[in-house]
Order: sequence, then structure tokens, then C-alpha cells
Amino acid sequence: MTAPLVKVCGLTRPADAEAAVAAGADLVGFVFVPGTPRAVTAEAVRWARSLSGAETVGVFRDCGLDEILAVRRALHLDWVQLHGAEPDEMLQELGNNIIRCVSVTGGVDWERVLRLGERCLPLLDAGAGGGVPFDWAVLRNRPAQARFGLAGGLTPENVAEAVAVARPMLVDVSSGVEQAPGLKDRELMAAFVAAAKGAVR
Repeated sequence: MTAPLVKVCGLTRPADAEAAVAAGADLVGFVFVPGTPRAVTAEAVRWARSLSGAETVGVFRDCGLDEILAVRRALHLDWVQLHGAEPDEMLQELGNNIIRCVSVTGGVDWERVLRLGERCLPLLDAGAGGGVPFDWAVLRNRPAQARFGLAGGLTPENVAEAVAVARPMLVDVSSGVEQAPGLKDRELMAAFVAAAKGAVR
């Protein structure tokens, strides 16, 4: 198993994004969901266009296709992440480099994960970005061909265990590396990346 990609999400400040890249994050995420603690607008994060060293991800929940495409185009986003009840047909319209949240409530719909995995990277989460972990033991009997990312309550203290148990392609963190909502902690980000990457020997 190779080390998972690391995504630091919910970025709101250029210095935090640069610190995430310096820490070794592979992807950095911006949340375009109004009313949420880490919400930003395309105008507020225009600086993301010049960010280098990591791929950029726009996170959306129940947005229309035209709005998503407009933000992606304005910021030159590398990835789009869907965190709502968007129709699966939207995946075809968005093309490549899509992350799709799949809620895990008591178990995993592996048929759906495998089906989505043909078009995008499914992201297993206990909710819609609520920072709540689920019992990773439900992932032990995953189909061998399943590919997915893992989110929900990950921290520098527990991400190594999560990687060892779940063997995800990507780990996604937001609140677990913060001083306050939207304000990242440089040392926590560095510790998270080191723990995630170091979990695979």
C-alpha cells in the first residue's frame, strides 16, 4: 500500500494554504457552502489561483452545475468535491477529478462506492463535513478493488490508525488541524501530514 494523499480543507487565508503546502499536503480545499463556518467566495480566495505545490479543490453542497463550473473556471480549480444530494448525472458533466461524499451511517454501501469509483473518488464521511468520526472497523471487509477517501474527525492523533485500518487513497482533514474554525494551525498540519504519510511503511 502506498501512502494516502492528504487534503487540508476549509482554508480561508493565504498563509494557511502556504503552510499546508509546506507541510506536505497534496490537495488544499476551499468550501463554497454559504452559512458554514469555513465558507468562502470565489472573489475572497482569488489568491488561490497563484498557489503552487498542491492541487486545489472546491467543495460544494447542492449547488447548480453552472455555479460550480463558474467557480472552477474563475479559480482554475484542479478538483471539484460534491458534498450534498447532487444527482450522479452531474459527475459526467463535471468531467475528471471529482470527489464525491458518501455518507457512512452504520455501514458502507459498497456497491455504490464501487459504482462511483468508476467516475470519481468516493469520500467516506459520517456526515456532510461535520468533523465526526465513524467506526473505521466497518471498512475492514472492504472489496479489494474499492478505492475511496476518508474524512470525518481525523486528527494528528488518530489518522495513522485510520490509514492502517481503512487503507484509503486520500485522507481529508479540516477541524482536526485548526485553532478555530477556518484558522489552521501550522504545527498541527505538519503533524497530520507526517502521521498520515508515516502510517504506511
